[in-house]
Amino acid sequence: MKEIVLSDTLQKRLIRLYQEMETEYDRVASLLNFSCTGCPDNCCDSYFEHHTYVEWAYLRQGFSKLSTEKQQKILQRAKSYLKECNESLSRGQRPQVMCPLNEEGLCTLYPYRLLVCRTHGVPASMTRPDGKKLVFPGCFRCQELVALDHSNKKAAPCMERTPLFRQMALLENDLFAGKRHLYSKIKLTIAQMLVEGPPSIPVPHCER
Repeated sequence: MKEIVLSDTLQKRLIRLYQEMETEYDRVASLLNFSCTGCPDNCCDSYFEHHTYVEWAYLRQGFSKLSTEKQQKILQRAKSYLKECNESLSRGQRPQVMCPLNEEGLCTLYPYRLLVCRTHGVPASMTRPDGKKLVFPGCFRCQELVALDHSNKKAAPCMERTPLFRQMALLENDLFAGKRHLYSKIKLTIAQMLVEGPPSIPVPHCER
């Protein structure tokens, strides 16, 4: 299978989209006077799964720029992460394991972090293709801030993810020349993306 390499155009579009996410996140965080500074928790131990080949390719692009020694250390942590997660899942528990990219509380590949990492924290909403609206209250610290002012609770600022997710879906579809529906979906943790290596274009459903 052919390894996926992002074109300059797709990469620039992805970076612009990430910038839009950051702008919208910062807007809501500012209205709530919300910051991660001094938080006793670390969201990097949350169990997130990711769904796009375009982000996988971009993450691996950043990973490839690290020194060989740094890559090996991260891969070792990624393998340990997968082992711990599998043990938790086998017990029917949701894993809570530190992301292998986290070093001393900071992301090693911060500029390359994925959509879920960029949008988690503040209150958000999203409308699915079937019309169902989903609401996310934000992290525990953000929920506490909203709850402090009961009069503001119903009208708390909210990050609307729908247009951002639609742009990501368009990017993903363009990566596959408008035929994304012919290829298998993915659901991978960052650790899996690191251990499995760069993504390759899978065999289309119609060719199996």
